[in-house]
Amino acid sequence: MNRVQADIRLFDRLDIPKIAEAFEELGWNKPASQYERYLMEQTLKVRDMYIACVQGQFAGYLTICWQSSYAPFREQQIPEIMDFNVLPKFRRQAIGTQLMDRAEVEIAEVSPMAGIGVGMTPDYGAAQKLYVLRGYIPDGNGLHYLGRPTQYGQTLKVDDNLALYLMKELR
Repeated sequence: MNRVQADIRLFDRLDIPKIAEAFEELGWNKPASQYERYLMEQTLKVRDMYIACVQGQFAGYLTICWQSSYAPFREQQIPEIMDFNVLPKFRRQAIGTQLMDRAEVEIAEVSPMAGIGVGMTPDYGAAQKLYVLRGYIPDGNGLHYLGRPTQYGQTLKVDDNLALYLMKELR
């Protein structure tokens, strides 16, 4: 891994066009309206979004949802790291690690635990490995689809909505 130093900071309105454009170039459905909503949620102290820039160029981001929509985290008041993305050309340079470091520091200010959900398709393989290496363990509630627990024998559509939720003790 070639480690580069990223500038990690809270995002603001001026970041929205460059973030949306970066994902549009990749063909990913992440429109500016999504980041406008994140900015509103950040203003309301519901979510924080941290962006990583390398030499002034947008490289990735993650968000912290201070009150998770995932019921087991919400009930235990565990903030959830969500929507974690590093642009392909910046992967394998420790950008994701630096974003996670910042998120965990911020969460540790208010909670002894951090939570995160991860998809189950091969697209999420690097994230699955990263979370385990960082000490995240399954929360013991099994797979969830659209935030609801799956049942034995249930037929599911395997897509980005199928997730395993993990937790990490921070302090």
